[in-house]
Amino acid sequence: MLVGTNSFQYFLGSRFVGIEEIVNPTSALSSLQNSNPLLAILWAGFTFGTLDISAALVVSRYFGRTPMRLLQGIAGVLGSRSFQGELPAALLGLFCHFFIAFSAATVYLTASRWIPFLLAHAVISGVFYGVAVYFFMNRVAVPLSGAIKHPFSLQMLVIGVVIHMFCIGLPIALVVAQ
Repeated sequence: MLVGTNSFQYFLGSRFVGIEEIVNPTSALSSLQNSNPLLAILWAGFTFGTLDISAALVVSRYFGRTPMRLLQGIAGVLGSRSFQGELPAALLGLFCHFFIAFSAATVYLTASRWIPFLLAHAVISGVFYGVAVYFFMNRVAVPLSGAIKHPFSLQMLVIGVVIHMFCIGLPIALVVAQ
């Protein structure tokens, strides 16, 4: 206990805080993120990666595909061989997925340091960032990988854009803005 105070003080990140700030998760997360951009990237990347892969698994299952097949498809760097790789290819796909998640979080955090609008208007910025990530992935990253090409589907476009808006862009923006 610090002299002159009525509550215990705890060291959080780079400063001492009271118990009230620790039991409030938003406040505690904010304190950690503001003191350490790497931690903000890790939180944003992990949040995006988890939400996005969960949504992808639900959509994939709805269309009759197995989780293994989805993860193998993400391992597009192997091309058509990714579907012959069984569990190692699926694990590579999961690794690639989270690598992309942390990369997207890093890009947003870096951009937010140069463009204050991204922090001041995190919700709208996040939604648009999700759309941008969707089109970057589908027009640049996937064509450059060895992933199998699928025919255009308006239904999959809408599903993909909505998932990217709410499971990628928005969580990244809200975590970084905290």
